Amino acid sequence: MGSSGLYGMLIFVILAVFIAGLMIGRTPEYLGKKIEMQEMKMIALALLVPPFLILGGTGLSVVLDVGVASLGNPGAHGLSEVLYAFTSAANNNGSAFAGLSANNVFYNLMLALAMFAGRFAVIGAVLAVAGYLAAKQRVPVNVGTMPTHGVLFGVLLIGVVLIMGALTYIPSLALGPIAEHMQLFSVQSAE
Repeated sequence: MGSSGLYGMLIFVILAVFIAGLMIGRTPEYLGKKIEMQEMKMIALALLVPPFLILGGTGLSVVLDVGVASLGNPGAHGLSEVLYAFTSAANNNGSAFAGLSANNVFYNLMLALAMFAGRFAVIGAVLAVAGYLAAKQRVPVNVGTMPTHGVLFGVLLIGVVLIMGALTYIPSLALGPIAEHMQLFSVQSAE
């Protein structure tokens, strides 16, 4: 969800372990270390920064005249262009659709800010989690420890990733790409 590669998946693994621990009524453990409040605060920060940058930047860009002036396409496609530009910037890529004239002061600054914060805020939070876990003593595996190497945990992890993604992005996708597809479908049906 906004993170890159291995450390992004580790964020979701720790979140899934935390959720599983809460469901069984035990203190969550991962790799022999207890997952506690300070780790979960950093996990929450790492999970919330990219959507804040993407959705906040997109919202600000479609409200301000300077942001709308750079759109080559009005309506749902224009929203899709801005949403894609901020998604790409906050997730360390930095590309944009051809219809968005992103080479102006407003978009250069907004996308650069999204790229910088999307990269370093998430990395800082992940490094803080690593530091917290490294400082803890290992606890022995017991009956209440959920194994993280089985199919059950894999299904839980996939569910956590899908639910987090759906709750975060479905509303904006409904206003942009999905609405655009429905408009195109209705035009083709009318012909």
